[in-house]
Amino acid sequence: MMNTVFISLGSNIGNRFGYLQQAVGLLQQVEQVNVVNVSSVYETDPVGYEEQAAFLNMVVEIETLLTPHEILKKCNEIEAGLGRTREIHWGPRTVDLDILLYNEENMKTADLIIPHPRMMERGFVLIPLVELQANLVDPQSKRLISDVAHVQKEGVHLWKTFDGVGAFVHFAG
Repeated sequence: MMNTVFISLGSNIGNRFGYLQQAVGLLQQVEQVNVVNVSSVYETDPVGYEEQAAFLNMVVEIETLLTPHEILKKCNEIEAGLGRTREIHWGPRTVDLDILLYNEENMKTADLIIPHPRMMERGFVLIPLVELQANLVDPQSKRLISDVAHVQKEGVHLWKTFDGVGAFVHFAG
């Protein structure tokens, strides 16, 4: 069965946009993963640890036969390959990939929670997510995500728009 997965991407070190481009390109290269949609890129204020540079954030929609844990492993490999280190909780990073939604499933294991546990609190995730699919419902609260995104706009600014996956992947070339 084909699964629909939404993954958030963020970067605030070095060539932020370049890291996002590379991460999308690497996701597209994963066997059994098809990137079907990419959001615009948003520049956002840091959350949690605030003594750091602004982030560029976006969301991608993929279709895959992979399980949630297989996707998590691939996301972690992409992060490591692009120089991600974990020195400060919510601290600066070359790239961060988080699974937001996997179909309409609820899942909680030691290393993975779906939907992402802080997704509904973060405008930098909700706004690009709603841009891709305006009718998504949070599997936990059963609330329409667009209703929550509407009030989570502070500190989230449109940075760059795209006209489809091909345009974004072309730039990643």
